[in-house]
Amino acid sequence: MPNTTLLRQRLAALFLAGLLLWFSPLVLRFEQAGDLFGVPWLYLYLFGVWLLLVGLAALILYRRHG
Repeated sequence: MPNTTLLRQRLAALFLAGLLLWFSPLVLRFEQAGDLFGVPWLYLYLFGVWLLLVGLAALILYRRHG
């Protein structure tokens, strides 16, 4: 059972990190920035954070079963 508790703690921490990265004043900095190859920095930031969170969640869950 301790592994289940650790897994829940890691996923909860990942959830809170996602909230912090998506709903923070940090997002406003990218909203006012320019673009990269025609793609606004805000879109790149949001997609990058989403990709990072999905990757970390997969890593956390894979390590549990691996």
